[in-house]
Amino acid sequence: MKFTVQKDKLSDAVNRVMKAISTRTTIPILTGIKITAGLDGITLTGSNSDISIKSFIPLEENGSENVEIDKAGSIVLPSRLFSELVRKLPDEQILIEADSRLIAKITSGKAEFSLNGLDPDEYPNLPVINEKDVVSIRKDLLKDLIRQTIYAVSDSETRPVLTGVKWTIKDGRLDCVATDSHRLAQRSVSIESVNETEVFNIVIPGTSLNELSKILDDDDEKNIDLVITANQVLFKTRNMQFYSRLLDGNYPDTSRLIPSDSKTTMTLSTKDLYHSIERASLLAKEERNNVVKLRADGEQVEISSQSAELGRVFETLNTEKFEGETLHISFSAKFMMDALSKIDAQNVRIFFTGPMRPFIIRPIGDEGILMLILPIRTF
Repeated sequence: MKFTVQKDKLSDAVNRVMKAISTRTTIPILTGIKITAGLDGITLTGSNSDISIKSFIPLEENGSENVEIDKAGSIVLPSRLFSELVRKLPDEQILIEADSRLIAKITSGKAEFSLNGLDPDEYPNLPVINEKDVVSIRKDLLKDLIRQTIYAVSDSETRPVLTGVKWTIKDGRLDCVATDSHRLAQRSVSIESVNETEVFNIVIPGTSLNELSKILDDDDEKNIDLVITANQVLFKTRNMQFYSRLLDGNYPDTSRLIPSDSKTTMTLSTKDLYHSIERASLLAKEERNNVVKLRADGEQVEISSQSAELGRVFETLNTEKFEGETLHISFSAKFMMDALSKIDAQNVRIFFTGPMRPFIIRPIGDEGILMLILPIRTF
């Protein structure tokens, strides 16, 4: 194998695949990056047992040459060392050649390194996915979907299925739901699907979506394709493929958690409410559950919290609109701030059905988003 590549292109591709590589893997070869030089460009692959990422550098792009291939071939190189090395090489061009003894020589400017590689034939094959049912989604929308649901996944392995986000694709709509059984986040959007009749119900690990979201930053494509199989999902752009395993198990029917009526409804400024709870949580942090209390009576809402050792805090907010009964309720400041920080709308409407029933937060102007939080009993 022998090729010359532009340093910035190689560095971007390495950073991308590094997000899939774990140092704690039980399969030694997975601590490496697989590099394959083909006739059309270079493919880098990184994988752990949950996610795999392939990044492709084409021979040329937008009229400028990225890679020059002298001899096709492949090798697996130690990922940590190789990524550090690429970042610190002196010249804008890097020559990489590997011989039959699996020793890679890396030359850039006047610097020359040789690294011991591993046999690429021992690298596990990525799943072969039949791309007949492709769903296309705007990249910025996908990032929003992940941001507005992932915070509510469970971080406890006692019910593994709750550590993921449930995606349902049906009738040209994608519904995403996450819950840790104390709170819930839901977002629905319209999408383009090749097969409108097929219904998909999958649960994608929260950790996979988190890594995908980071990668989407450095890719300037507008749309991303989504391909689903029985146990894998593939997210695909022109030069990147991101595979994730799916979680097994029955995801709970969350629609039953969502109350259909409300006794008290109020509209508040998202920013004002967030900052008020943030200030109240300064005292609440010291207590066990980080509890903040809300008392609503007509035009005004009082946010308060207290700590036996530190003191008390009260703050009054004006509601934009108030309907229904007077209300006293306590909740986790962290859960409320997590939800409000994901809302882009100026105002939110909150629906309460009583002091011990779950309440719903909806941004005004976006009916596709719903957030639910369970109150905390404080008496």
